[in-house]
Amino acid sequence: MASGNLDLGEELGGLLAGLGQPVEQTAREMIVLELYRRSLISSGRAATLLGLHRLDFIQRASELGIPYFRFTEGEWQEEVAESKQA
Repeated sequence: MASGNLDLGEELGGLLAGLGQPVEQTAREMIVLELYRRSLISSGRAATLLGLHRLDFIQRASELGIPYFRFTEGEWQEEVAESKQA
């Protein structure tokens, strides 16, 4: 397992500490959420990294404005058109 120390500085460390959970846990969650947002890991992998059930992770990401479904405008329009035909 890779580990190391990361100097966040007083200001950033204080901001993370003010979020109400351990700084390491907050930083880990933020890193995993960003990797997921960038589509570098799946929701299942992100959930595993955070020790969550997949649906709990998807809900948490959604609460933070990170969408589960990622459609281009064209793909979204196709989905809407197909749903209207059914």
